[in-house]
Amino acid sequence: MLTCRVSSSGIYKLADRHIAKALAYPDFRWLWIGSLGSSFAMNMQIIARGWLVYTLTSSAMDLAWVTLSFMLPTVVFSLLGGVLADRLPKRRIIVLAQILNCVATVILGVIIITGHVTFWDFIWFGFFNGSVLALSMPARQAFVPELIPERLIFTAMALNTTSWNLSRILGPALAGFLIAWVAAGDTSSAYGVGVVYFMIAALYLISAVTMMLVKKPGISVQEAKQKSPLTDMADGLRYVFAHPPVLGLILLSILPFLFGMPLNTLLPAFNEDILLGGPEDLGLLMSAMGLGAIAGSLLLAYIGEVRHKAAWLIGSCVGWGAFTSAFGMAETVPLAAFLVGFIGLISAWNMSLNRGLLQMQVEDHMRGRIMSIDMMSHGLMPLGVIPISLIAEQQSVAVALIVAGGTLAVSVLLLTLVAPSVRQVDADPPARALREEQA
Repeated sequence: MLTCRVSSSGIYKLADRHIAKALAYPDFRWLWIGSLGSSFAMNMQIIARGWLVYTLTSSAMDLAWVTLSFMLPTVVFSLLGGVLADRLPKRRIIVLAQILNCVATVILGVIIITGHVTFWDFIWFGFFNGSVLALSMPARQAFVPELIPERLIFTAMALNTTSWNLSRILGPALAGFLIAWVAAGDTSSAYGVGVVYFMIAALYLISAVTMMLVKKPGISVQEAKQKSPLTDMADGLRYVFAHPPVLGLILLSILPFLFGMPLNTLLPAFNEDILLGGPEDLGLLMSAMGLGAIAGSLLLAYIGEVRHKAAWLIGSCVGWGAFTSAFGMAETVPLAAFLVGFIGLISAWNMSLNRGLLQMQVEDHMRGRIMSIDMMSHGLMPLGVIPISLIAEQQSVAVALIVAGGTLAVSVLLLTLVAPSVRQVDADPPARALREEQA
């Protein structure tokens, strides 16, 4: 995670980030284990869902519609999730969310394994799953500072990033190889996907149980209950537009989600149509992306000592686009795995740098709502996925990815020229000065 200064006298050093010290706090340890289980579930689901939907429909556009069903609730409900995180005990929100996901996943697993699954089953499940995530994720993010001392916050952030990237490596590989093994080589069989969904449900259940072991319920802000939810949401939006660096960081997170993330949605189609690969190859590509992301996380240890972070952030966005276009030109699995691994590295590096700068810019009492706005902006991804998927339908998946990468690189450069707030994302934040004064 990003190395941030907490006082004018120095910077948190990597040596201060002792994983053992962070995990020695039982409540944080259970939260982290639960997050790990939930991350594995989500990444296994990406492979299982993408493989079966494309097997059923052979349509890149249908992959985009399924992604839209999952991402749309993020736009609609994230702000409400931030309000809930301030008003209700966070542990209760997270436990309920994992139980609901478990039950819904079991239902879909039964539908799949009995051979009655249709494209529309993935639409309703995606909408439900996305809604639960949008309403609960702000609570999970806001819970961490309540469970661990401030001096270990950056260790906790690094652990959360590591757990997500680890699940990106092992989760897709496990799902892909399991589908191939259970189906005994019959790539048109849905039985293996059904088995994977039952495993996903078990992981959600484990996540719920571990959260029940957390002793602290999570602080609910009494003052927040005196305002209407709409007033709280409006205050968060006003804060973003009143602080140019915050606005610039959110803009620089939206563009990669619009034109960089379609690669994740179209990867099953690219694997099958361009690389002529099977589920094992798809699992390999997803794992390579996760491995690259872990490498990117290791590089973040040095970012705190790098000057001109705005230039690094903009440059990594442009590089993300360039390598996405290069990936679209790949014709072999080894080359594609190498390129997608580098995309994983630069994307993790970029997003973590963005999130770290955003944490530095935002005042403590606004952090939950701003994080929910940041999460909501990521839900705009379908606005990029749909036109890119239409290009894939009319031309080819390769052409679509080349266009997506080029659009990302060019749009970031244009935004840098016309939007002063983008060039101010590493401005010395008033929030930091306030924290130093209090310290």
